[in-house]
Order: sequence, then structure tokens, then C-alpha cells
Amino acid sequence: MSSSVNPAVSPAVAPAPKTRDPWLDNAKMVLVTIVVVGHLMVLVPDGGEKNRAYDFIYYFHIPAFVLVTGYLSRTFRYSRRHLLALVTTLVVPYIVIGWLMIHWRVLLDEAPPGLEWFQNPRWPMWYLAAVVMWRLVTPIFRWHPLMVVVAIAISLLGGLTNQELFDINRAMGFLPFFVIGLHLQPSHLALLRRPRAWVVGVVGVLFVWWIADHTDDFWSTQFLYFRAPYAELGASDGEGMWIRARLIVVALVGSFAVLALVPRRRSFLTRMGAWSLVVYLCHGFVVRYLEYRGYEDWMPGSTWWSVLLTVAVGIALALLIAAEPVARVLNVVVDPISSIAALRTALAGRGRKESGHETR
Repeated sequence: MSSSVNPAVSPAVAPAPKTRDPWLDNAKMVLVTIVVVGHLMVLVPDGGEKNRAYDFIYYFHIPAFVLVTGYLSRTFRYSRRHLLALVTTLVVPYIVIGWLMIHWRVLLDEAPPGLEWFQNPRWPMWYLAAVVMWRLVTPIFRWHPLMVVVAIAISLLGGLTNQELFDINRAMGFLPFFVIGLHLQPSHLALLRRPRAWVVGVVGVLFVWWIADHTDDFWSTQFLYFRAPYAELGASDGEGMWIRARLIVVALVGSFAVLALVPRRRSFLTRMGAWSLVVYLCHGFVVRYLEYRGYEDWMPGSTWWSVLLTVAVGIALALLIAAEPVARVLNVVVDPISSIAALRTALAGRGRKESGHETR
């Protein structure tokens, strides 16, 4: 991500490549691509194949994203620079993209969610609201590793309430992954980059794939969102907390397994990872449009072919949006303040260069 306020998705113009960790940028691009695939998977015709693939993705993709967010939030302080960046790279995009999404739905003849959508955000805007909340409590939860236990307790107890304002329920649910990320050190992540780490990663992914085939034997898919109160999911308080506790373990296994499989060296993914916020916030417009155009009807039924085609479409969409010529244009909308500041700096630099040339 890797400005000081980067939410595992990278706002503004990317710094010079040498200042960034290629593995982290690769991880951001891999994870945001999985997010795109997961959202497209909703449009696949219902069936056992779609359900397994969907559950598999939702077991780990948001927890892994939050984990990386926490890791890259370790330097956050209550300083003027950090708080201002929190507003420009998270709050402003939340308002701008939210407003555009409301009007996009109107253009697609959908019922507009109305302004209350800003208070009760849903996919994909909830994540920006959650990152703002997580960042504001970072200095508290960074205090001691025991705060991981506190975060887990908050997550388990969060399922007893129904706080929809800014999707606080989901922010509490995913809090443990953020706090674990806060307490990860480079030496911990180095374990995922060891030569044989991919073997453990494959085993972890296969384990989650097996779990995804038995979701209904353990809990309902709705539990994977870490959002709804236990009572709404038909579970008692104790049963709901026990399910969420086990899901946290499964999510951690899946998250670290996938991160262990992320390429370590600089590649095209590294450059694209710098634009992961653009991918995250802009892919929803395309998904909504495909839904409006009857994407489900284009698929060959509830078969693995539909799943595989959707995976391919999701990867292609993520790569297209993250392509630098496209991403730079879209970033003006996603992060207008930083984009304007970068443009002014560039123009000022050009003006100084021309002035110096004329003087000579």
C-alpha cells in the first residue's frame, strides 16, 4: 500500500519503485484481483460449483486484505500529516465514489439507495469507512501484542449487537485481522518468503478449499461476512461466538497460505499493485453494468465452466483497470485531491525548468 495511510490499496501517485516492497505490491494486486473475482462470482448461476468457489474466496480474501492493511498502518500517528491524509485518501473517495455509485445505479434503472447509503455503506464502500475507524484506533491497539486478544473479544462480542452506522458491525468483526497486521514484523513476513513456504501455502489453500465444500455442515455462508448479528443467522450467542472464533482461525490459515504463494520478485504485478485502490473502487461500476446486462444469462449454466469463465473475466477486469494509462485517468476521480496536488507540482516543476532554460 505503501504510503503511511495506504489501506492495502494504494492511493495517489505511486512513489519511486525503489521505495516500495515488491512483494507487498504484488500481494495487493493479487488480493484486489481476488476481490474483483469474488464480486463477479455473485453473478454466476446458482449451483454447487458456484457456491464452493464463492465460499472459498470469502473465507480469506477480506481477512487477508485487512491483515495487509494493518501491517501497512503500523506507522500511523495522530499527526497533522497522517490525519490529513486519512481525509484526502479515504474520506474524500468515500464521498465521491459513493455519490457516483448512487447515480450509476439510477442510470442502470436500479432503485437508488439514497443518501442513507453513506451512513450504512455496503460493497465496496464499507471498507473505506472501516479503515478510517481502524486507523483512528491504531495507536491504542499497537500498544501491546495483548491487544490482539482484546480485538478478538471485540469481534466475538460484536455479533451480539446490530450497529449498522458506517457498518460498525463489520468493522468490529474484522478487527482482529487488522490488529494482527499491526503487530506483524518484517521478520514474520519473511517466513512467508522462504523457498519452501509455497508448500505450506498450497496445503493451506487446499484446506480452505476442502472447508468450502462443507460450509453448510459447519455454518452458513452469511457468517463469512462478519457482519450480521448471530440472532439474525439463527444462532444463539454462545454458538455464534464459537462459529466466529473458528472462522477467524480458518481465515488466518487461508490468508497466510495465499500470501505465501504471492510472487516475491518485481513483476508487472508490482507496478499494478500501486493502483489497487483504483481497482477496488472502480470495478464495482463494471460489475453493476454486467449484472444489468444479464451476465448470468451469458454463462453456460451452473457448471464449472461458468466459474472458470468468471475467474478469467475478473482477472482481465482487474488487470485492465490497473494498467497505468487507465489507472492514472481513473485515479483523478478516486483520489482527486492528491491528483490535483501532483499535477500542480508537475506544472510548477515544468515552469521552473522552462524559466531556467530561458535565463540561460
